[in-house]
Amino acid sequence: MNQKARAVVCRELDQPVVVEDIVVEAPRRNEVMIKLAACGVCHSDLSATNGTIPFPPPLVLGHEGAGIVVQVGEGVTEFAVGDAAISSFVSMCGKCRYCVTGRPQLCDQAAKTLFTLPDGSVRTRDAAGQPLNVFSGCGVMAEYATLHVDNLVKIGHEVALDCCALVSCGVMTGVGAACNTAKVEPGSIAIVFGAGGVGLNAIQGCLLSGAAMIVAVDLSDAKLEMARVFGATHTVNPGTEDNVVKTLRKLTGGGADYAFECVGQGALLAQAYGALRKGGTAVMVGIARPQDQTTLRTSTFSFEEKTVTGSYFGSGRPRDDFPRILSLYRAGRLKLDELITKRYRIDEAPQAFDDLASGRNARGMIMLD
Repeated sequence: MNQKARAVVCRELDQPVVVEDIVVEAPRRNEVMIKLAACGVCHSDLSATNGTIPFPPPLVLGHEGAGIVVQVGEGVTEFAVGDAAISSFVSMCGKCRYCVTGRPQLCDQAAKTLFTLPDGSVRTRDAAGQPLNVFSGCGVMAEYATLHVDNLVKIGHEVALDCCALVSCGVMTGVGAACNTAKVEPGSIAIVFGAGGVGLNAIQGCLLSGAAMIVAVDLSDAKLEMARVFGATHTVNPGTEDNVVKTLRKLTGGGADYAFECVGQGALLAQAYGALRKGGTAVMVGIARPQDQTTLRTSTFSFEEKTVTGSYFGSGRPRDDFPRILSLYRAGRLKLDELITKRYRIDEAPQAFDDLASGRNARGMIMLD
């Protein structure tokens, strides 16, 4: 059965998002329809509205969602009506070389679901009957969404769905960058550039891994205060420093073991690399514009044995990592509630995006149920 729904749509680049009525078609083979309870307003959604991530409009936004299964298509065995589920903006086919070697975040199929379902079609249409693209095969900033099973993870009912939604992007990306990609060691020193939603979770990941010193770097004093709540032991506002790399090297006693760039700027990656001690690792977590570049002194790779690596989706294995993250939350070892700065009704989505662009929120959450 098709469903009418309200959805947040990017109609034109560099223009405010709009909230409109759409039709979500019933699931086909290996697809599931979910009734969304909540969807986080992620910086990647903002990047899709300004062209940083080149998705073609019109585009139903949203990839950080959680809800309840209301319909299942032919051939679906792992989901049933009434199940709770979290969206995954990375499709996981389970068959390609990356999936079978434990790196589903790099799944070959993901390239086929940038703005459609894996078969190249969509289940979303506007009031005029025209197709609407969907963010990374999800499009979950809507009351209903039909997704392929490879873009969904089944979870239990123990945790509120707005907290569950956070796990599907910001938490997985940040915590995973520290725990999965960098494999931060106990007693080490870490620096996190950017204390937004992803950066705060990178800080949490460093804390979970046992880092002894965690330095948060951000231009916002309010965000730096929040960073301390999430585990930062020290904070630096580069706006008050003549040379932030020199300041960080002095603060860390010669440089950090790990540095995480969580903003998406090549210049910040260069600072992260410069703030490392010999043998250190810089991790690029933020999504930069396609034309953005980084310049590093080549000789330091040999003489100082530093490493630069990327982290996509926290090097996550969603079907394993999502439940594990929720277990850490239930055990009181990971903060989720504190990440939600403000909750919005769906009609308030334009304000939620303005607040995100202005840096007012760690994470805004659109409540859909």
